Amino acid sequence: MNELTVIRKHEKLQNIILYFFIYSFIGWCLETIYAFLVLGHFVNRGFLIGPICPIYGFGAVLLILLLKNCKGKPVSEFIIAAFAFTVFEYIVSYVLEAIFGLRWWDYSEDFMNLQGRVSLAYTIIWGTLGILLMEGIHPFITKLLDKVKRHIKPKYQDIIVVAFVVVLVVDVILSSIKYLSLEKLL
Repeated sequence: MNELTVIRKHEKLQNIILYFFIYSFIGWCLETIYAFLVLGHFVNRGFLIGPICPIYGFGAVLLILLLKNCKGKPVSEFIIAAFAFTVFEYIVSYVLEAIFGLRWWDYSEDFMNLQGRVSLAYTIIWGTLGILLMEGIHPFITKLLDKVKRHIKPKYQDIIVVAFVVVLVVDVILSSIKYLSLEKLL
């Protein structure tokens, strides 16, 4: 493998990590705004203490990787995004409940739901968001990220990415302790 190939792979990995954090933050903002509109007050709508919802970050990265060859094909984007994110949402719901004994969402009241973990309405939303992500949001985020990265030296980019990951790991540990301790109290 030549040096240029290594550099490109490094940049791709770095971008994937940054996309995870960007979309996790955007997801947290969406969830927080939604909760504020419904409940009338601020609620941290995530598993973590910090302002990110990793399910959105992982979901966006998953969709970016799955849909990269479907650009301009909205029907394919919709079907793949709807299916992939619904399966992903079901698995995450199951795992979080198995580990922590808590549910972060419950669609039991929704039409055509599966154990309250996923529902037809959200499957349609995920498919639609997949199209919006690939046709509008992600190209915009990619251009913005490229523009920002041009003003930051590569070694500092690496430091920023590592710092984000370290903060995330600490947040996951502290949040897990919080929820596991809460489970013991209940």
